[in-house]
Amino acid sequence: MNEVSIIKTTAGEMVIEFWADAAPQTVENFKKLARQGFYDGTAFHRIMRGFMIQGGDPLTKDAKMESRWGTGGPGYQIKAEFNDRPHVRGVISMARSQNPDSAGSQFFICLGDAKFLDRQYTAFGRVIKGDEVLGQIGDTRVAPSNSGEMSRPTARVGVESVTIVSADSV
Repeated sequence: MNEVSIIKTTAGEMVIEFWADAAPQTVENFKKLARQGFYDGTAFHRIMRGFMIQGGDPLTKDAKMESRWGTGGPGYQIKAEFNDRPHVRGVISMARSQNPDSAGSQFFICLGDAKFLDRQYTAFGRVIKGDEVLGQIGDTRVAPSNSGEMSRPTARVGVESVTIVSADSV
């Protein structure tokens, strides 16, 4: 059965189509976490206009943990599945640290072309509905993060739920 993900945010819904052929383990990991409710109540904690929005950190459920946002995960890491899918607007990809095999639960969705990420980050799907929601989140006002990067949203952009449904139902 062909499945998609519905990411319900405070700004609206985005529907994600998966590329199981390009990144099978990554897709299965994302689906598993979504089905467990792992992403429900998290937030997009890093927004860089014209580049990407990043979410999937469980620490974003707690405002008191804000100094550590961007460091949380599921307690394990998955192996990278670099592929030839280009990082262009709407593509969802796994966030990671310097170590290529350090992705866990955090993901980002591209707001524009980011070809310099190609074959260095695991792209595993794309937004097929809700591009206007992606754009709205991407236009969120930001302030400097702890590292000084202009990427910390000044207003919370919450992820209410991430569900996996049959592609035929959307």
